[in-house]
Amino acid sequence: MAEAQNTPVGSTTAGAIAVAAESTVATRMSAPPSFDVADFPVPHGREEEWRFTPLERLRGLHDGTAVASGDGLKVAVEAPEGVTVELVGRDDARLGRAGAPVDRVAAQAYSAFEQAGVVTVPKETVLTEPIRISVHGQGGVSYGHQVIELGAFAEAVVVIDHTGDIVTAANVEYVLGDGAKLTVVSVQDWDDKAVHVAQHNALVGRDASFKSVVVTFGGDVVRLHPRVAYAGTGGEAELYGLYFTDAGQHQEHRLLVDHNTPHCKSNVAYKGALQGDDAHAVWIGDVLIEAKAEGTDTYEMNRNLVLTDGARVDSVPNLEIETGEIVGAGHASATGRFDDEQLFYLMARGIPQHEARRLVVRGFFAELVQQIGVADIEERLLAKIEEELEASVA
Repeated sequence: MAEAQNTPVGSTTAGAIAVAAESTVATRMSAPPSFDVADFPVPHGREEEWRFTPLERLRGLHDGTAVASGDGLKVAVEAPEGVTVELVGRDDARLGRAGAPVDRVAAQAYSAFEQAGVVTVPKETVLTEPIRISVHGQGGVSYGHQVIELGAFAEAVVVIDHTGDIVTAANVEYVLGDGAKLTVVSVQDWDDKAVHVAQHNALVGRDASFKSVVVTFGGDVVRLHPRVAYAGTGGEAELYGLYFTDAGQHQEHRLLVDHNTPHCKSNVAYKGALQGDDAHAVWIGDVLIEAKAEGTDTYEMNRNLVLTDGARVDSVPNLEIETGEIVGAGHASATGRFDDEQLFYLMARGIPQHEARRLVVRGFFAELVQQIGVADIEERLLAKIEEELEASVA
Protein backbone atom coordinates (compact mmCIF):
# COMPACT_ATOMS: atom_id res chain seq x y z
CA MET A 1 0.00 0.00 0.00
CA ALA A 2 1.46 3.27 -1.07
CA GLU A 3 2.26 5.65 1.76
CA ALA A 4 0.36 8.93 1.90
CA GLN A 5 -0.04 12.26 3.64
CA ASN A 6 -2.89 13.00 6.05
CA THR A 7 -5.82 15.14 4.95
CA PRO A 8 -7.68 17.20 7.57
CA VAL A 9 -11.04 16.08 8.80
CA GLY A 10 -13.83 17.20 6.49
CA SER A 11 -11.63 17.33 3.42
CA THR A 12 -13.21 16.01 0.25
CA THR A 13 -10.22 15.77 -2.07
CA ALA A 14 -11.31 12.28 -2.97
CA GLY A 15 -14.06 13.83 -5.06
CA ALA A 16 -11.65 14.02 -7.97
CA ILE A 17 -11.33 10.25 -8.16
CA ALA A 18 -13.28 8.58 -10.93
CA VAL A 19 -15.64 5.83 -9.81
CA ALA A 20 -16.54 3.28 -12.46
CA ALA A 21 -18.92 1.12 -10.44
CA GLU A 22 -21.87 1.83 -8.21
CA SER A 23 -20.81 1.88 -4.56
CA THR A 24 -21.73 -1.19 -2.57
CA VAL A 25 -24.10 -1.02 0.36
CA ALA A 26 -22.90 -0.66 3.91
CA THR A 27 -25.25 -2.20 6.45
CA ARG A 28 -28.81 -1.34 7.33
CA MET A 29 -27.59 0.32 10.52
CA SER A 30 -24.72 2.48 9.18
CA ALA A 31 -24.23 5.52 6.99
CA PRO A 32 -24.25 5.10 3.19
CA PRO A 33 -20.85 4.52 1.55
CA SER A 34 -19.00 7.70 0.65
CA PHE A 35 -15.56 8.96 -0.34
CA ASP A 36 -16.10 12.12 1.75
CA VAL A 37 -14.92 12.10 5.37
CA ALA A 38 -17.55 14.72 6.23
CA ASP A 39 -20.33 12.23 5.48
CA PHE A 40 -19.34 10.18 8.54
CA PRO A 41 -19.70 11.57 12.07
CA VAL A 42 -16.90 10.94 14.53
CA PRO A 43 -17.76 7.63 16.23
CA HIS A 44 -18.22 7.55 19.99
CA GLY A 45 -18.45 3.79 20.49
CA ARG A 46 -22.23 3.61 20.87
CA GLU A 47 -22.81 3.06 17.15
CA GLU A 48 -23.58 -0.49 16.04
CA GLU A 49 -20.54 -0.68 13.76
CA TRP A 50 -18.19 0.65 16.47
CA ARG A 51 -19.60 -0.74 19.72
CA PHE A 52 -17.00 -3.52 20.02
CA THR A 53 -13.98 -1.41 18.99
CA PRO A 54 -11.74 0.23 21.62
CA LEU A 55 -11.71 3.69 20.01
CA GLU A 56 -9.17 5.08 22.49
CA ARG A 57 -6.64 2.56 21.19
CA LEU A 58 -7.01 3.59 17.53
CA ARG A 59 -4.55 6.43 18.20
CA GLY A 60 -6.66 9.06 16.43
CA LEU A 61 -7.47 7.14 13.24
CA HIS A 62 -11.20 7.49 13.90
CA ASP A 63 -11.36 11.24 14.56
CA GLY A 64 -8.75 12.67 12.19
CA THR A 65 -6.16 13.56 14.82
CA ALA A 66 -3.73 10.91 13.54
CA VAL A 67 -1.49 12.90 11.20
CA ALA A 68 0.87 11.13 8.81
CA SER A 69 4.32 11.12 10.38
CA GLY A 70 7.47 9.12 10.92
CA ASP A 71 9.01 6.74 8.41
CA GLY A 72 5.64 5.24 7.51
CA LEU A 73 5.34 2.06 5.50
CA LYS A 74 7.97 0.41 3.34
CA VAL A 75 6.19 -1.41 0.52
CA ALA A 76 7.97 -3.86 -1.79
CA VAL A 77 6.34 -5.85 -4.60
CA GLU A 78 7.76 -9.02 -6.13
CA ALA A 79 5.84 -9.95 -9.26
CA PRO A 80 6.35 -12.53 -12.03
CA GLU A 81 7.08 -11.41 -15.57
CA GLY A 82 4.11 -9.89 -17.34
CA VAL A 83 2.60 -8.27 -14.24
CA THR A 84 2.46 -4.47 -14.19
CA VAL A 85 3.31 -2.70 -10.92
CA GLU A 86 2.63 1.04 -10.71
CA LEU A 87 2.33 3.99 -8.36
CA VAL A 88 -0.47 6.25 -9.57
CA GLY A 89 -1.99 9.57 -8.58
CA ARG A 90 -5.40 10.27 -7.12
CA ASP A 91 -6.95 10.98 -10.52
CA ASP A 92 -6.32 7.49 -11.89
CA ALA A 93 -9.61 6.08 -13.21
CA ARG A 94 -8.89 2.63 -11.78
CA LEU A 95 -9.27 3.78 -8.19
CA GLY A 96 -12.51 3.36 -6.29
CA ARG A 97 -14.21 0.93 -8.67
CA ALA A 98 -14.59 -1.92 -6.17
CA GLY A 99 -16.56 0.17 -3.69
CA ALA A 100 -16.56 3.28 -1.52
CA PRO A 101 -15.54 3.60 2.14
CA VAL A 102 -18.25 2.59 4.61
CA ASP A 103 -16.89 4.19 7.77
CA ARG A 104 -14.95 7.28 8.82
CA VAL A 105 -11.54 5.60 9.08
CA ALA A 106 -11.76 4.19 5.53
CA ALA A 107 -12.93 7.59 4.23
CA GLN A 108 -10.07 9.31 6.04
CA ALA A 109 -7.61 6.89 4.47
CA TYR A 110 -9.15 7.49 1.04
CA SER A 111 -8.89 11.26 1.47
CA ALA A 112 -5.31 11.10 2.72
CA PHE A 113 -3.23 9.13 0.22
CA GLU A 114 -1.18 10.87 -2.48
CA GLN A 115 -0.21 7.80 -4.50
CA ALA A 116 -1.82 4.38 -4.76
CA GLY A 117 -0.22 1.09 -5.67
CA VAL A 118 -1.76 -0.69 -8.66
CA VAL A 119 -0.87 -4.27 -9.60
CA THR A 120 -2.34 -5.47 -12.90
CA VAL A 121 -2.43 -9.01 -14.30
CA PRO A 122 -3.28 -8.87 -18.03
CA LYS A 123 -6.19 -10.83 -19.43
CA GLU A 124 -5.69 -14.56 -19.99
CA THR A 125 -2.42 -14.51 -18.03
CA VAL A 126 -2.04 -17.51 -15.72
CA LEU A 127 0.68 -16.98 -13.09
CA THR A 128 2.55 -19.98 -11.74
CA GLU A 129 4.26 -18.00 -8.96
CA PRO A 130 2.54 -15.73 -6.42
CA ILE A 131 2.74 -11.96 -6.39
CA ARG A 132 4.22 -10.95 -3.04
CA ILE A 133 3.56 -7.56 -1.47
CA SER A 134 5.59 -6.83 1.65
CA VAL A 135 4.25 -4.03 3.86
CA HIS A 136 6.60 -3.16 6.72
CA GLY A 137 5.81 -0.55 9.35
CA GLN A 138 8.67 1.76 10.28
CA GLY A 139 6.95 3.81 12.97
CA GLY A 140 4.62 6.79 12.95
CA VAL A 141 1.28 7.11 11.17
CA SER A 142 0.55 6.24 7.55
CA TYR A 143 -2.40 6.03 5.15
CA GLY A 144 -2.46 3.95 2.00
CA HIS A 145 -4.34 2.50 -0.93
CA GLN A 146 -3.73 -0.62 -3.02
CA VAL A 147 -5.49 -1.94 -6.14
CA ILE A 148 -5.07 -5.46 -7.51
CA GLU A 149 -6.74 -6.01 -10.87
CA LEU A 150 -7.06 -9.16 -12.96
CA GLY A 151 -8.09 -9.06 -16.59
CA ALA A 152 -10.59 -11.49 -18.07
CA PHE A 153 -9.65 -15.16 -17.54
CA ALA A 154 -6.43 -14.27 -15.71
CA GLU A 155 -5.35 -16.35 -12.69
CA ALA A 156 -3.14 -15.23 -9.82
CA VAL A 157 -2.23 -15.71 -6.16
CA VAL A 158 -1.31 -12.60 -4.15
CA VAL A 159 0.32 -12.64 -0.71
CA ILE A 160 0.20 -9.39 1.30
CA ASP A 161 2.47 -9.61 4.33
CA HIS A 162 2.20 -6.98 7.10
CA THR A 163 5.04 -6.67 9.63
CA GLY A 164 6.69 -4.03 11.81
CA ASP A 165 5.28 -1.22 13.92
CA ILE A 166 2.89 1.42 12.57
CA VAL A 167 -0.45 3.15 13.06
CA THR A 168 -2.12 2.76 9.67
CA ALA A 169 -5.43 2.92 7.84
CA ALA A 170 -5.83 1.72 4.28
CA ASN A 171 -8.20 0.64 1.54
CA VAL A 172 -7.47 -2.38 -0.64
CA GLU A 173 -9.37 -3.13 -3.86
CA TYR A 174 -9.60 -6.40 -5.77
CA VAL A 175 -11.13 -6.10 -9.24
CA LEU A 176 -11.73 -9.37 -11.12
CA GLY A 177 -12.56 -9.47 -14.79
CA ASP A 178 -14.93 -12.02 -16.27
CA GLY A 179 -13.74 -15.58 -15.71
CA ALA A 180 -10.74 -14.48 -13.62
CA LYS A 181 -9.48 -16.41 -10.57
CA LEU A 182 -7.79 -14.62 -7.69
CA THR A 183 -6.55 -15.94 -4.34
CA VAL A 184 -5.39 -13.32 -1.83
CA VAL A 185 -3.62 -14.17 1.42
CA SER A 186 -3.41 -11.21 3.80
CA VAL A 187 -1.16 -11.86 6.81
CA GLN A 188 -1.22 -9.48 9.79
CA ASP A 189 1.95 -10.31 11.73
CA TRP A 190 2.55 -6.86 13.21
CA ASP A 191 4.64 -5.97 16.24
CA ASP A 192 2.82 -5.77 19.57
CA LYS A 193 2.03 -2.02 19.48
CA ALA A 194 0.86 -1.70 15.87
CA VAL A 195 -2.64 -0.46 14.96
CA HIS A 196 -4.11 -1.55 11.61
CA VAL A 197 -7.54 -0.60 10.26
CA ALA A 198 -8.43 -1.52 6.68
CA GLN A 199 -11.34 -1.99 4.31
CA HIS A 200 -10.97 -4.65 1.61
CA ASN A 201 -13.36 -4.36 -1.35
CA ALA A 202 -13.68 -7.13 -3.95
CA LEU A 203 -15.68 -6.72 -7.17
CA VAL A 204 -16.17 -10.15 -8.75
CA GLY A 205 -16.84 -10.34 -12.49
CA ARG A 206 -19.08 -12.74 -14.40
CA ASP A 207 -18.10 -16.37 -13.74
CA ALA A 208 -15.05 -15.16 -11.78
CA SER A 209 -13.74 -16.77 -8.58
CA PHE A 210 -12.37 -14.85 -5.60
CA LYS A 211 -10.75 -16.47 -2.57
CA SER A 212 -9.61 -14.41 0.42
CA VAL A 213 -7.60 -15.87 3.29
CA VAL A 214 -7.09 -13.42 6.18
CA VAL A 215 -4.60 -14.41 8.88
CA THR A 216 -4.23 -12.23 11.97
CA PHE A 217 -1.67 -12.76 14.73
CA GLY A 218 0.08 -9.53 15.66
CA GLY A 219 -0.79 -5.96 16.56
CA ASP A 220 -2.36 -4.17 19.49
CA VAL A 221 -5.55 -3.44 17.52
CA VAL A 222 -6.41 -4.91 14.12
CA ARG A 223 -9.80 -4.10 12.56
CA LEU A 224 -10.39 -5.45 9.06
CA HIS A 225 -13.50 -5.10 6.91
CA PRO A 226 -13.53 -7.51 3.94
CA ARG A 227 -16.41 -6.87 1.51
CA VAL A 228 -17.59 -8.57 -1.67
CA ALA A 229 -19.96 -7.50 -4.44
CA TYR A 230 -20.62 -9.05 -7.84
CA ALA A 231 -20.37 -7.44 -11.29
CA GLY A 232 -21.93 -10.34 -13.19
CA THR A 233 -23.75 -13.65 -12.84
CA GLY A 234 -21.93 -16.84 -11.93
CA GLY A 235 -19.43 -15.20 -9.59
CA GLU A 236 -18.07 -17.13 -6.61
CA ALA A 237 -16.46 -15.84 -3.41
CA GLU A 238 -14.76 -17.77 -0.63
CA LEU A 239 -13.76 -15.83 2.48
CA TYR A 240 -11.59 -17.70 4.96
CA GLY A 241 -9.88 -16.39 8.05
CA LEU A 242 -7.94 -17.49 11.09
CA TYR A 243 -6.79 -15.48 14.06
CA PHE A 244 -4.90 -16.14 17.29
CA THR A 245 -5.64 -13.48 19.87
CA ASP A 246 -3.24 -13.07 22.79
CA ALA A 247 -3.52 -11.23 26.11
CA GLY A 248 -4.49 -7.59 25.61
CA GLN A 249 -4.97 -7.84 21.86
CA HIS A 250 -8.10 -6.68 20.04
CA GLN A 251 -8.69 -8.40 16.69
CA GLU A 252 -11.85 -7.54 14.80
CA HIS A 253 -13.04 -8.91 11.47
CA ARG A 254 -16.22 -7.44 9.97
CA LEU A 255 -17.40 -9.01 6.72
CA LEU A 256 -20.09 -8.20 4.20
CA VAL A 257 -21.06 -10.26 1.18
CA ASP A 258 -23.53 -8.29 -0.91
CA HIS A 259 -25.38 -10.65 -3.23
CA ASN A 260 -26.47 -7.96 -5.65
CA THR A 261 -26.49 -10.15 -8.79
CA PRO A 262 -28.41 -13.34 -9.66
CA HIS A 263 -26.88 -16.83 -9.54
CA CYS A 264 -23.76 -16.14 -7.49
CA LYS A 265 -22.21 -18.10 -4.62
CA SER A 266 -20.36 -17.32 -1.40
CA ASN A 267 -18.85 -19.30 1.44
CA VAL A 268 -17.45 -17.75 4.62
CA ALA A 269 -15.45 -19.65 7.27
CA TYR A 270 -13.46 -17.93 10.03
CA LYS A 271 -11.83 -19.59 13.04
CA GLY A 272 -10.10 -18.07 16.02
CA ALA A 273 -8.26 -19.12 19.16
CA LEU A 274 -7.84 -16.87 22.20
CA GLN A 275 -5.65 -16.96 25.27
CA GLY A 276 -4.69 -14.58 28.06
CA ASP A 277 -6.33 -11.78 30.04
CA ASP A 278 -8.30 -9.25 28.00
CA ALA A 279 -7.76 -11.06 24.70
CA HIS A 280 -10.72 -9.87 22.63
CA ALA A 281 -11.84 -11.16 19.23
CA VAL A 282 -14.79 -9.79 17.29
CA TRP A 283 -16.33 -11.39 14.21
CA ILE A 284 -19.27 -9.79 12.40
CA GLY A 285 -20.53 -11.67 9.36
CA ASP A 286 -23.13 -9.84 7.24
CA VAL A 287 -24.68 -11.47 4.17
CA LEU A 288 -27.26 -9.52 2.18
CA ILE A 289 -29.26 -11.20 -0.56
CA GLU A 290 -30.91 -8.44 -2.53
CA ALA A 291 -34.32 -8.84 -4.18
CA LYS A 292 -32.73 -9.10 -7.63
CA ALA A 293 -30.28 -11.83 -6.57
CA GLU A 294 -32.30 -14.93 -7.45
CA GLY A 295 -30.42 -18.22 -7.40
CA THR A 296 -28.02 -17.20 -4.63
CA ASP A 297 -26.19 -19.93 -2.72
CA THR A 298 -24.45 -18.76 0.47
CA TYR A 299 -23.24 -19.97 3.86
CA GLU A 300 -21.18 -18.37 6.64
CA MET A 301 -19.58 -19.85 9.74
CA ASN A 302 -17.49 -18.67 12.67
CA ARG A 303 -15.86 -20.91 15.29
CA ASN A 304 -13.86 -19.77 18.31
CA LEU A 305 -11.74 -21.75 20.74
CA VAL A 306 -11.12 -20.14 24.15
CA LEU A 307 -7.91 -21.57 25.58
CA THR A 308 -7.72 -19.69 28.91
CA ASP A 309 -9.79 -17.65 31.31
CA GLY A 310 -9.93 -13.90 30.78
CA ALA A 311 -10.53 -14.01 27.02
CA ARG A 312 -13.68 -12.71 25.31
CA VAL A 313 -15.33 -13.34 21.94
CA ASP A 314 -18.15 -11.44 20.26
CA SER A 315 -19.48 -13.36 17.24
CA VAL A 316 -22.46 -12.01 15.30
CA PRO A 317 -23.64 -13.65 12.07
CA ASN A 318 -26.31 -11.70 10.17
CA LEU A 319 -28.29 -12.93 7.17
CA GLU A 320 -30.78 -10.69 5.35
CA ILE A 321 -32.81 -12.18 2.51
CA GLU A 322 -35.01 -10.08 0.22
CA THR A 323 -36.05 -12.84 -2.19
CA GLY A 324 -37.35 -16.37 -1.74
CA GLU A 325 -35.89 -17.55 -5.04
CA ILE A 326 -32.55 -18.82 -3.70
CA VAL A 327 -30.62 -22.09 -3.78
CA GLY A 328 -29.60 -21.95 -0.14
CA ALA A 329 -28.59 -19.65 2.70
CA GLY A 330 -27.40 -20.31 6.23
CA HIS A 331 -25.09 -19.24 9.02
CA ALA A 332 -23.56 -20.64 12.19
CA SER A 333 -21.51 -19.37 15.10
CA ALA A 334 -20.01 -21.22 18.06
CA THR A 335 -17.61 -20.34 20.85
CA GLY A 336 -16.35 -22.89 23.35
CA ARG A 337 -13.59 -23.72 25.75
CA PHE A 338 -10.84 -26.19 25.04
CA ASP A 339 -12.36 -29.66 24.69
CA ASP A 340 -11.21 -31.61 27.75
CA GLU A 341 -12.63 -34.83 26.29
CA GLN A 342 -10.38 -34.56 23.23
CA LEU A 343 -7.45 -33.83 25.49
CA PHE A 344 -8.24 -36.82 27.71
CA TYR A 345 -8.64 -39.09 24.68
CA LEU A 346 -5.15 -38.23 23.41
CA MET A 347 -3.51 -38.37 26.84
CA ALA A 348 -5.08 -41.78 27.49
CA ARG A 349 -3.11 -43.01 24.50
CA GLY A 350 0.20 -41.91 25.93
CA ILE A 351 0.45 -38.45 24.40
CA PRO A 352 1.76 -35.82 26.89
CA GLN A 353 -0.66 -33.04 27.79
CA HIS A 354 1.33 -30.29 26.08
CA GLU A 355 1.61 -32.30 22.86
CA ALA A 356 -2.09 -33.25 22.98
CA ARG A 357 -3.06 -29.60 23.39
CA ARG A 358 -0.91 -28.67 20.40
CA LEU A 359 -2.49 -31.37 18.23
CA VAL A 360 -6.03 -30.26 19.05
CA VAL A 361 -5.34 -26.62 18.16
CA ARG A 362 -3.48 -27.55 14.97
CA GLY A 363 -6.41 -29.71 13.96
CA PHE A 364 -8.80 -26.85 14.68
CA PHE A 365 -6.98 -24.59 12.20
CA ALA A 366 -5.85 -27.22 9.69
CA GLU A 367 -8.66 -26.92 7.12
CA LEU A 368 -8.21 -23.16 6.86
CA VAL A 369 -4.41 -23.28 6.62
CA GLN A 370 -4.79 -25.70 3.72
CA GLN A 371 -6.82 -23.10 1.84
CA ILE A 372 -3.77 -20.86 1.50
CA GLY A 373 -2.08 -22.95 -1.18
CA VAL A 374 1.35 -21.32 -0.73
CA ALA A 375 3.70 -23.81 0.95
CA ASP A 376 6.09 -21.37 2.65
CA ILE A 377 3.22 -19.29 4.04
CA GLU A 378 1.44 -22.41 5.35
CA GLU A 379 4.63 -23.56 7.07
CA ARG A 380 5.22 -20.13 8.57
CA LEU A 381 1.68 -19.93 9.95
CA LEU A 382 1.83 -23.39 11.48
CA ALA A 383 5.12 -22.40 13.11
CA LYS A 384 3.47 -19.22 14.40
CA ILE A 385 0.64 -21.23 15.92
CA GLU A 386 3.24 -23.44 17.62
CA GLU A 387 4.97 -20.32 18.94
CA GLU A 388 1.70 -18.98 20.36
CA LEU A 389 1.00 -22.29 22.09
CA GLU A 390 4.50 -22.43 23.54
CA ALA A 391 3.98 -18.96 24.99
CA SER A 392 0.76 -20.09 26.67
CA VAL A 393 2.56 -22.71 28.75
CA ALA A 394 5.81 -20.80 29.33
